[in-house]
Order: sequence, then C-alpha cells, then structure tokens
Amino acid sequence: MKYTRILLKLSGESLMGDRQYGIDPKRLNEYALEIKDVVAKGIEVAIVIGGGNIFRGVSGAANGMDRVQGDHMGMLATCINGLALQSALEDNGVYTRLQTALEIKEIAEPYIKRKANRHLEKGRVVIFGAGTGNPYFTTDTAAVLRAIEVNADAILKGTRVDGIYNMDPEKNKDAVKFETISFKDVISKGLKVMDMTAFTLSEENNLPIIVFDMDTKGNLIKLISGEKIGTIVNNK
Repeated sequence: MKYTRILLKLSGESLMGDRQYGIDPKRLNEYALEIKDVVAKGIEVAIVIGGGNIFRGVSGAANGMDRVQGDHMGMLATCINGLALQSALEDNGVYTRLQTALEIKEIAEPYIKRKANRHLEKGRVVIFGAGTGNPYFTTDTAAVLRAIEVNADAILKGTRVDGIYNMDPEKNKDAVKFETISFKDVISKGLKVMDMTAFTLSEENNLPIIVFDMDTKGNLIKLISGEKIGTIVNNK
C-alpha cells in the first residue's frame, strides 16, 4: 500500500447525491463501503466533512447574518454530517469515533490529538467535526490542520471531478488534466484546489494533496494501492 494513514476530505455537498440539500442515505452508504474496503487493508483513516449541504456560514453572512454566528452554525452542520457518516460506517461494521472541536459531550468526544492517534492505531476511523472550532476558517483548513497533527501521509480530497484541470472540465471539453502539479504552479496558474490558508499550510508542511473522483466506485482503494488516480499536488 502506498499510504498507511490518510485524511479523507469530503464536501458536505457530496453527501446530497442527486438531492438539492440534506443527506442521501444511498450516497452515504456508498461512501461507507468505500471506506470500509480501505480500513480492511489496514489503512488508518481520518475524515473531515464539510457542512455545505446543510448550512454555509459565508452564505449566511452574505444575506446579512453575523459571520461568526453563521460559521458556528456551519460547524454544527459538519457535526450532523459526521454523525450520519459514523452511523453508516458502524452499520457496515466499521468501528468509528466522532471527535469535535466544539464540545458536544453527549454525542461526540472532544478533539484530543493523543486520543485521535490512539483510535487510529487501533484501526478505528476517526471523523473530525466542527472544523477548527474557530470562525473564519474553512473545513479545508481543518482538514490540513488535523492531517498535520495526526501525521497523515496525505490528504485525499474527494470531489465529483477526477482531478485538477487547467479549466473547468464541466464547462470546457478541451480542459487538460494534470497528473501531478506543484503547489507553486497551482498558485501561479490560479487553480482552485483549497482555500489559500489551507493550501499554504499544506505546502509549508510538505503534505501532499490528492484530488480525485470519490463518486466512482473503487477509486479510493485504487488510489490507496498506488494506482494513478486523480491529481497529486506536492512540493516537487
């Protein structure tokens, strides 16, 4: 296996499936089965999920809501998604822990680095909810921060597109896909991978990001096994 410990970053929107909002149980179960296959190979898996399928703090602020309040609502949305994914994983026999940056002790453990590492070492999937616990930071930043803290080998960013292109492949049929690209080239070309805070943090800590299509069955295990899936962003 190419990796021994990964952090999987999923968007909240990915949980919608074909719906307009909320959580699609079918898509949730598909993801759980993909993750189960990876865990069965002995790979340690941590996960960060966004909350955009339920609430987005930036959108709330754009409509006149206080940004800090909006971001806190978004953090709670990630906890809802985390609980849903935890349930789906456990229904499929995968031991899972949800740790949150905001204390919600009745439903989740508080985020503690040592406990997170211990869970991962024991083969449990660890879902990190509530972002960083601070407003003005995205779940992209939370994903990079947690990946660094638990010494993940890479961040796997699951999207509906099979990598990074020089232009939007959903709008331009002539778009060219990058197999690998450096952090500096992503910035110079103005490509959108993660928000700049998260991206810079990843670059400074030499933590590679792999952008891949999570919705194609089997892609996650293929990527873990070393097949050329998606686009790798690194310092090389």
